[in-house]
Amino acid sequence: MGLFDRLRGDGAPRVAFIGVDGVPYSLLAENEELFPNFAAIADNGTAGEISSIVPPESSACWPSLTTGVNPGETGVYGFQDREVGTYDTYVPMGREVQADRVWDRVQEEGRKATVMNVPVTFPPQRNVQRMVSGFLSPDLEKASHPESVGEYLEGLEYRIDVNPKLGHEQDKADFIEDAHDTIDARFEAFRHYIEEDDWDLFFGVFMTTDRVNHFLFKDYERDGEYKDDFIEFYQKVDDYIGRLREALPDDVTMVVASDHGFTSLDYEVHFNEWLRQEGWLSFQDDDPEELGDIADDTKAYSFIPGRFYINLEGREPRGSVPEDEYDEVRDELKADLLELEGPDGNQVVERVVEKEEAFRGDHDDIAPDLVAIPNKGFDLKSGFKADSDIFTTGPRNGMHSFDNTSLYIDHADATIGDADLFDITPTILDLLDVDYSRGEFDGASLV
Repeated sequence: MGLFDRLRGDGAPRVAFIGVDGVPYSLLAENEELFPNFAAIADNGTAGEISSIVPPESSACWPSLTTGVNPGETGVYGFQDREVGTYDTYVPMGREVQADRVWDRVQEEGRKATVMNVPVTFPPQRNVQRMVSGFLSPDLEKASHPESVGEYLEGLEYRIDVNPKLGHEQDKADFIEDAHDTIDARFEAFRHYIEEDDWDLFFGVFMTTDRVNHFLFKDYERDGEYKDDFIEFYQKVDDYIGRLREALPDDVTMVVASDHGFTSLDYEVHFNEWLRQEGWLSFQDDDPEELGDIADDTKAYSFIPGRFYINLEGREPRGSVPEDEYDEVRDELKADLLELEGPDGNQVVERVVEKEEAFRGDHDDIAPDLVAIPNKGFDLKSGFKADSDIFTTGPRNGMHSFDNTSLYIDHADATIGDADLFDITPTILDLLDVDYSRGEFDGASLV
């Protein structure tokens, strides 16, 4: 029985969450005439800029957004994490998320959820009535539950992600076409299951927005060659948000949010090379390929984006920094990071967040000791092959930002104020009348 055909009887409220990965609030709020459907949600309910998390990286952001807790509880800090007590690294997937997702809480109440294209959800959960995993899934067949979902999506030419290699070409025409094809199929799938499924929570994510931002955002901000193409793509996103909103019955609240903001990218900063040149990091040979190749005298190393680890005795296999010198060494590294200037003379790092300020929970044993939040224009990389230059440029011209994250709630009683990513899950649960304890979350309901 589909959504429009059923007779609920219990009057229980429902929520449709649509994620727009990496969409900055300023883009939408400063161009309301271009994006009338986002503006309509703001007029009917509320909208505003919220903060992302530390670090503002999608693989860490989506687990925190969907659980309401920080990486110390989710166990996921970024696209790459390290094993406890070793220099071995891995790419976190859905099973590495150690906290309950918002749809788990909904299902535990005997209600139903449909979940589509959320990053870091592979393999798809079998306890959810319908799930299509997103970013990092190997293929559509393995990412779909139940099996019939994959068969239907194949017919739509649905794909998990755009082909980012197309964005590396100087001529972006093929990339832009691929982005449109990807989001067209995503919209058709979302609309189909919104109308087809009997759900209490629909949770779907457009990730193509993040991809377009990475390769075209500077064109938008600085009147580049592809500015019109960028605007045209976002007008399509706005149209799809409006059409999904129209498909929802009156008892459904729509929530639209991004996981981080975006800004123009001027320089990629290769921090392991900077650490090497500054005497913080050395390798065992001249051609290092991984973290395990660091030498015994290393004092610190880096992961993207802007995560720094002290090579601590007793924690790292070849730790060189005694525990009683930890605070002094960390303070020194923090000061050095804040003093770093780019080729343009601008300060690279806006602020440095210490471990205990950002991370709390049962899984903070792999937390970085410091996280650098960059100033606009500096994209913080790591790399374990010694690069010839600290500052480089590449095909990407847009980068994530901690601020300027978007949140739209189509509900008259919602108030955003000074909010962040952790507030979204308790807000959804409140809108659904699902009970929870306030102390379970790092955020609080905005309703």
